[in-house]
Amino acid sequence: MGLEEKVPDGVLLTSVDKMVNWARKSSLWPLGFGLACCAIEMMSAFGPRFDLARFGMEVMRPSPRQADLMIVSGRVSNKMAPVLIRLYEQMPSPKWVIAMGACASTGGVFNNYAILQGVDKILPVDVYVPGCPPRPEQLIDGIVKLQEKIKKESVKQ
Repeated sequence: MGLEEKVPDGVLLTSVDKMVNWARKSSLWPLGFGLACCAIEMMSAFGPRFDLARFGMEVMRPSPRQADLMIVSGRVSNKMAPVLIRLYEQMPSPKWVIAMGACASTGGVFNNYAILQGVDKILPVDVYVPGCPPRPEQLIDGIVKLQEKIKKESVKQ
């Protein structure tokens, strides 16, 4: 049975939530905030071997005003925290955050006064990617999990 037989007039019905969320999850524009060794793994995820372009993430955006996903990879110092907050505030809504690596998620092995003990202390984190440093495959898995989360969101706020 072909599509024409199932939908004789060529009209498909859906909800606004499903349509908007499909578009949002299929074209995430990341702002990379690489601070340490995790940034190397994040950059390699955008390279030809792992090819995040197949997820609609062609390039890292150079400006927070062009991005809707912030990937924080590496340790965040207390001096860098205000910069991170400012960049997050400049991103248009809706916006999402991925904490990549043990340092971004919990401070990692740097349990001292200079390193923020998890980026979730200053930003709302949607997905945590574990590892030290996490492999590009783990970042891709985190992005897929974020896409699943976006798919379930509602346009109404």
